[in-house]
Amino acid sequence: MNVLVIGANGQIGQIVVDKLKNHDAHDVVAGVRKEDQKKAFENKDIKSTFIDLEGSIEDMEKAMENVEAVVFSAGSGGDTGADKTMMIDFDGAVKSIEAAKNAGIKRYIIVSAVNADNREYWSYNNEEISIGGYYFAAKHYADVWLKNSGLDYTIIRPTLLLNEQGTGKAELAENVKQEGKKLEIAREDVANIIVASLDHDNTIGKSFDATGGEDDIDEAVKKL
Repeated sequence: MNVLVIGANGQIGQIVVDKLKNHDAHDVVAGVRKEDQKKAFENKDIKSTFIDLEGSIEDMEKAMENVEAVVFSAGSGGDTGADKTMMIDFDGAVKSIEAAKNAGIKRYIIVSAVNADNREYWSYNNEEISIGGYYFAAKHYADVWLKNSGLDYTIIRPTLLLNEQGTGKAELAENVKQEGKKLEIAREDVANIIVASLDHDNTIGKSFDATGGEDDIDEAVKKL
């Protein structure tokens, strides 16, 4: 499949692009928002295209020409406020979903966040959530929009993200239980889950949490 990675310059996105570049069954297109990012990927012989998540749906459609699957791993980042989060993580995701539909693309994978599906966690004046309830609201409603889009979706909700080498193992479940263990996962393993989700059609129509675990990722994905 020709796979467009939106947010290709992000920490997870870069790993996904590198893994898909060397994948026998997929060709990758890096979706970026800056000229220097585009050149950096092209210097590595990776196709790239401009994706402005604050731009128009029509421009996104043009960038999706000849694309068969979309991976959305973009985010506004931790240094921005609620306004950018809502415009990128929510509205940007929604526009890319609509663009994919208009472009005739069926397969769409989104990186969400653990507990985005649990309003009790992030709403009702819960002041313990340092990143702000608006972040989870943005993720939640983007996920809801995707579920209702008619696309062949997969929603991956990782726990705390780590910048360390992946283990190739994970626990995947509709809702992971803490049970005295740390809920965290390497970004590389999230990228591995994304690639495995593209490889296995049983992930279509599924939404699940992803955290570090003992199961080989490919086998864990097959069991979803």
